[in-house]
Amino acid sequence: MTARNVAAPTAARNADTKVDTKVDTSAGGASRTQSAVVLLSGGLDSATALAIARSQGWRCHALSVSYGQRHVAELDAAARVAAAGGACEHRVMHVDLARIGGSALTDPDLAVPEIATRGIPITYVPARNTLLLALALGWAEVLGAPRLVIGVNVLDSSGYPDCRPEFVRAFEALARVATKAGVEGAQFEVYAPLIAMSKAQIIRTGLALGVDYSLTVSCYQADADGRACGRCDACRLRRDGFAAAAIADPTHYR
Repeated sequence: MTARNVAAPTAARNADTKVDTKVDTSAGGASRTQSAVVLLSGGLDSATALAIARSQGWRCHALSVSYGQRHVAELDAAARVAAAGGACEHRVMHVDLARIGGSALTDPDLAVPEIATRGIPITYVPARNTLLLALALGWAEVLGAPRLVIGVNVLDSSGYPDCRPEFVRAFEALARVATKAGVEGAQFEVYAPLIAMSKAQIIRTGLALGVDYSLTVSCYQADADGRACGRCDACRLRRDGFAAAAIADPTHYR
């Protein structure tokens, strides 16, 4: 099954943080086919992806990853978004990508750029989305959930290679051959509903679905209270998105 995109619909830092651990088993196998594991960073895009998945009627298990990022306030934001967005469960897993280095998001000795740069920026975290989707895939296999939801976006991705449709399709093919469930016939789907949207379209879609963007943190160097710097790429894309959508920016700046 290939990755699907959608247009705008019409209509904590602690490990294994739970929003609601109850699982509805009354529908048996049918309930599993309506389940999804949603990668939830706590930022604008992942909050919107969760809302879109919920609008499809899916039971959403939210997964956040503490990977050694300097903007750990996003994990607190993820817990808020999971609760407000109707996730049935929220877990935080830990992978220390700071030990790998190579990114300004995990190495405090590397400065986060505050002006636009050409090419793939130093804020790219090597293999991050591959690792995050792998964790989501493992959990989805245990849950029997056929969908992995990720809020990647090729238009506003700052040139990250793991935000492209080619990456999404390749990981979906990997899921079919790398898992027991896939070998036995399960058709995992990597659902990337935002991949071709502009930031303004993402914001309008989320607002139509009731997303409260004041709960989210996008800044690469947010402080402990989640206040944004207003200067990094993530802040610039977010601010420009609200301006293009003609929506007041609810971001908390320091």
